[in-house]
Amino acid sequence: MSHWKSPKWPFVDALVARNRAVVLGPDSSGGVSAVRYVALTSPEKDLSGRIGDTMYVLLSCAISLDGYLDDTSGERLVLSNAADLDRVDAERAGVDAILVGAGTVRNDNPRLSVRSPARRAAREAAGKPATPLKVVLSNGDLPQDAAFRADGESLVTGGSVDEVLARLAARGVTRLMVEGGGRVLTAFLASGRVDELQLVIAPFFVGDRAAPRFVHDGRFRWHKDHRATLAAVEPIGNVVLHRYLLGESAVDGHWLAHAVALSRRCPPSTTAFSVGAVIVDAAGERIAWGFSRETDETVHAEESALAKLAADDPRLAGATIYSSMEPCSTRKSRPLSCTRLILDAGVRRVVFAYREPSTFVVGEGAEQLAAAGVTVVERPELVAEVREVNATQLAPPGR
Repeated sequence: MSHWKSPKWPFVDALVARNRAVVLGPDSSGGVSAVRYVALTSPEKDLSGRIGDTMYVLLSCAISLDGYLDDTSGERLVLSNAADLDRVDAERAGVDAILVGAGTVRNDNPRLSVRSPARRAAREAAGKPATPLKVVLSNGDLPQDAAFRADGESLVTGGSVDEVLARLAARGVTRLMVEGGGRVLTAFLASGRVDELQLVIAPFFVGDRAAPRFVHDGRFRWHKDHRATLAAVEPIGNVVLHRYLLGESAVDGHWLAHAVALSRRCPPSTTAFSVGAVIVDAAGERIAWGFSRETDETVHAEESALAKLAADDPRLAGATIYSSMEPCSTRKSRPLSCTRLILDAGVRRVVFAYREPSTFVVGEGAEQLAAAGVTVVERPELVAEVREVNATQLAPPGR
């Protein structure tokens, strides 16, 4: 069995770490306005104002094959191996706060610290404390000699998930790692505020219904008709890491990175841009993809992707098209622009990275789509990648 991986995590993580985007849509007067997320546009067209950043919430845990976090022995059950524990340490080093419930503190007494001296030193060199803020959700007393109190700053707090996140945001937390236990994980997942789940599966069973489970009963946003996006599967010794993207911004970053990767497959040209496009249905499945000049010298990425689906495919109405560059609004080589093809197909959401420069034609695809009621999301964090793919076309005359 093979599992597709995005071009690799680092720049995808950088893309989603601050949930930056611009969303265009029709306003009440019929014009085009920018709404939601942070307004951060590419230099060609600045259409919006700054709104505010959003915290990135990562859930991390390990479970047995039958879905348990621990057993009932009274001693801590180690589900991961040394290599995976080092990976978790690296994840901790990249966040602003680590959160657990009071039960985890009482049962396991974790330090919740970055252990690697090199990672601690790197954080301090960057002007951060050696280890992130430790957050414990508790409405009662915790032992004064609990291990989490011994290293770095800590916060014991309570309230709903939204209240806790607001409190942490006020303290400058922009990336939060939630490590358990089961009731805390369930509360965060049920809140719909989680961007990513890193789930490690250990190769054994617990087989005890009294043991603590990964999640409890709840109503979750992800179900058979709205599935989480599997970003990667990675064996780590004899355990397996599954990386799921749950938040819309994280999912957008994943598929947009895939579109940029596809653009690298375009045959070379000096008279047209190199673009990649992916179509993902409402259930989160990739249903088509394409790239510039895939089938002939003038075909565009979005056009190539749409051509692989029947015009009356019911999945198109709930689908999102991800394109490395703004869909074209004017074409010299075809009677219909990609903007027109998208509208005719009934697609109601488009995400792109780079505004189409006026090198060949004046691009107004985003405005035309938004004016027609399509949600248009601009994610400029990958602009450098797109410009690098199109370096020849974007070079000044004579160079």
